[in-house]
Amino acid sequence: MDRRDKINYYLDIAETVLERGTCLRRNYGSIIVKNDEIISTGYTGAPRGRKNCNDLGFCKREKLNVPRGTQYELCRSVHSEANAIISASRRDMIGATLYLVGREMKTKELVKDANSCTMCKRLIINSGIERVIIRDTKSEYRIINVCDWIEDDDSLSSDLGY
Repeated sequence: MDRRDKINYYLDIAETVLERGTCLRRNYGSIIVKNDEIISTGYTGAPRGRKNCNDLGFCKREKLNVPRGTQYELCRSVHSEANAIISASRRDMIGATLYLVGREMKTKELVKDANSCTMCKRLIINSGIERVIIRDTKSEYRIINVCDWIEDDDSLSSDLGY
């Protein structure tokens, strides 16, 4: 019997979490795992009590042709990484791994070259998360050591992210 490797197992869970997302452009799912225990999950969606883009029927950034990775202040959503971090205790996140999967909503394909945006990178660094693993294909992924983001300070201001 073939058994799914642990990294893809957690990425599969993050991919399921993104199904709750409400963004009309791209949905992401995140899970934070420490010592083989899921600490929290998060998906892309408007803050509690506010209307989601799928409720409104439009995405303001898409309507204005805002390029990927810019002008997040126009977006109604809280990113999946931020939602997962908000739902967890910092002491539980120190040394943890965040698994991230993104899907284009029009094509249903995985987001090519997915990455955390600049603000989410800052949150990840401050949370104490040690690694971020991002799905590229159903069985391929990238492992990012968060300390690399700290050492390469320029990466915190020059990313496409979502």
